[in-house]
Amino acid sequence: MSIFGSILSSIFHHAKAATPDSTTGAAAVASAAVPTDASAGAAATPPAGTPVNIDAVLADMAAKNGQNLNWKESIVDLLKLLGLDSSLDSRKKLAGELGYTGDTNDSATMNIWLIKQVRQKLVENGGKVPAGL
Repeated sequence: MSIFGSILSSIFHHAKAATPDSTTGAAAVASAAVPTDASAGAAATPPAGTPVNIDAVLADMAAKNGQNLNWKESIVDLLKLLGLDSSLDSRKKLAGELGYTGDTNDSATMNIWLIKQVRQKLVENGGKVPAGL
């Protein structure tokens, strides 16, 4: 699975677990873990068709996490919150998946681009992100 697919799967699975409905959990995970190309965007939307409130899901995860993570502004902390590899190598791979064309050795610039791009991709895949994020 791609790194971004893992991000989607983790967030949508957590959202599904927090708000169960008649759709099975396996279907929700399967729908969230799709490739991130443009043709797959519709398939990644949450099963009920209602956007997933990304801020609420992540805030709930952060409250249960116990660490002081700045997941709203830091791609490293977001990945840590989701239990994913936050190493530079992993972030470089994520940057490649999302089409980053800058210098991956400039990790500060890449990280800023990544957090913005991840939020945008979450919206494209059925998430609802507050305007302030």
